[in-house]
Amino acid sequence: MPLGERLPSSSMLALTTIRNDDEIDTTTRRRAMKVDAVLQGSGLAELAAEAQEREAAGYDGLWSFEGPHDPFLPLMPVAEHTARVAVGTAIAVAFARSPMTTAYVAHDLQVHSEGRFLLGLGSQVRPHIERRFDMPWSHPAPRMREYVQALRAIWAAWNDGEKLNFQGDFYAHTLMTPFFSPAPSPWGPPKVYLAAVGEHMTRAAGEVCDGLQPHTFTTQRYLREQTIPILEEGLAASGRSLADFSISFSGFVVTGTTEEEMATAARGVRQQIAFYGSTPAYRKVLDLHGWGELGVELNRLSRSSDDDRWQRMGELVEDEVVDAFAVVAEPDRLGPALLERYGSIVDRFAFYAPYPHGDDLFAPAIETLRAGS
Repeated sequence: MPLGERLPSSSMLALTTIRNDDEIDTTTRRRAMKVDAVLQGSGLAELAAEAQEREAAGYDGLWSFEGPHDPFLPLMPVAEHTARVAVGTAIAVAFARSPMTTAYVAHDLQVHSEGRFLLGLGSQVRPHIERRFDMPWSHPAPRMREYVQALRAIWAAWNDGEKLNFQGDFYAHTLMTPFFSPAPSPWGPPKVYLAAVGEHMTRAAGEVCDGLQPHTFTTQRYLREQTIPILEEGLAASGRSLADFSISFSGFVVTGTTEEEMATAARGVRQQIAFYGSTPAYRKVLDLHGWGELGVELNRLSRSSDDDRWQRMGELVEDEVVDAFAVVAEPDRLGPALLERYGSIVDRFAFYAPYPHGDDLFAPAIETLRAGS
């Protein structure tokens, strides 16, 4: 039975209607958020037009990702054809490149965008680093910490004239001559965000980065009880606090203007939750909520040869799980609901909506999030 049809109308209405106004805790600090989007186009001309449309629609940041295309190249036309939005990678695979290679392209994008570039890095997983990129893999969190430190040393050599003498356990950069030194950036180095799932990478983000990109497969409770305390440990080690730090989160949303659209949205989100939930590396989020057995069953089904296994996996994701991972609300209530859930945690938010939808669906939420009320 199709996922959208397995809930009776009354249950779907209960799922898609958020709390009444008098149930919202107005004492919670709800700050304004910058609203971001992931670029969908691939051709350079197509990306330029998309970027202009999204900037006009009120978005504050546009991110590319490393999939079938390079993550940096698309940001050149995006930066060139916009004036206000931040442009960033979410993410670029750090261990597929040396720190020097990344430092050059990040510096150039920072200058080209006039200070609007955000460098989002991620580690990927060992099979991809070793077998797809043919690069070394070891101790991912310490390596990433050192990678960012190497970037900062290289940028300091270019921007501040410091002698390049970085020597670590994984990377060493000790040669920089005037011929290979770009002109200093008038806007300084780009801010560095780190995608993190486990506690070691999260702590590293707090120690050496400017921002964190938590995985979409997380919940408010996991952020508050697991991610933030570990992040604060890293920040304390670097003499900082959350006030000095940015958290950029791409969160699930279920929304639509009709019951049919809401059902389609719920189906798409259920299937994506099931996909992520089948990955053992993300099991800790389910375990925190007492849903560990769901993860075991999703993993078992994902390894089966059944043609309908992805649909069956989605059907295992009950309303309670959807409500924990996704903000579920009609378009005009989506913004307040997002502020209520994430307003005291997140300062950059992107809508994760794995289902067909119009570009204007999020317009009311964008306005509310940017205003912070």
